[in-house]
Amino acid sequence: MNTGLVLKTTGSHYRVKMPNGKIVDCTIRGKLRLKGVKTTNPITVGDWVNVEQADSETGVITAVNDRKNYIIRKSTNLSRESHIIAANLDQAVLIITIQYPETQLGFIDRYLVTTEAYSVPAVLVFNKVDLLNSTGIDQLNQFMSIYEPIGYKCLPVSAKTGYNMEQFRELIQNKTSLISGNSGVGKSTLINSVEPNLSLRTNNISSAHLTGKHTTTFSEMFELSYGGYIIDTPGIKGFGLIDIEKEELSHFFPEIFRISSECKYYNCTHVHEPGCAVVEAAKDGRISPSRYFNYLSIYEDDNEKYR
Repeated sequence: MNTGLVLKTTGSHYRVKMPNGKIVDCTIRGKLRLKGVKTTNPITVGDWVNVEQADSETGVITAVNDRKNYIIRKSTNLSRESHIIAANLDQAVLIITIQYPETQLGFIDRYLVTTEAYSVPAVLVFNKVDLLNSTGIDQLNQFMSIYEPIGYKCLPVSAKTGYNMEQFRELIQNKTSLISGNSGVGKSTLINSVEPNLSLRTNNISSAHLTGKHTTTFSEMFELSYGGYIIDTPGIKGFGLIDIEKEELSHFFPEIFRISSECKYYNCTHVHEPGCAVVEAAKDGRISPSRYFNYLSIYEDDNEKYR
């Protein structure tokens, strides 16, 4: 029995890297598939699994080792179920574009709520800064001024011109990094820039709608030549939250959580209570208006149909 690292999942088949470096094609033992799993995928990229090898090229996964963390979102096909995107992460790197296409603040905040809820450090990387005019640069600075004071690292880059790409390379070196973002933000181009041997498929964005075309269909983990792994994911249009209770939501907005200790009521929702310290902080600018607005929209949206 050997323990291997899941590099790719395609439905019921898994590519697993074994201790000797060989890649083995595996299936899953039937009992494991049915064992009270509430997600659409009982095994995900980044999982460490026990493998019984039939021969040098194939095997059967018999168990999944405990995860240190994972990222989860609502399944796109079954709205009541969840889909685990990746496990055992050192960081989640969200690729954002101010334009071409425009990344919405609501999407960023819902993504960050999930990383906070599942104990994955998050970094915001702003790509395609070479395309920005003065208005776009102002918007970039505005976005960074929202997230840097909260404690999120922000890195503007251009895969096209090479701007700050050495910093991006250092950011992912010797770490297991999930690379996420809307379709068209240039995830695959960024990865190819710092690891050309991977030759990930890229595509132009749709000029009609300024949105991306999906080029990645399954999450896949790639080993970096200079140490670490990156996980390339399909472009995400929306990010439906799951398993987050309303009473807990403020815990996953770090700046709201810090100020909530000043609230008059222990169980303050930060929505309507008189004398709420969070509401006051939102009014006087200590909490970004967009962050507070998105807190309210998540809190009040029972359907969780987010963008």
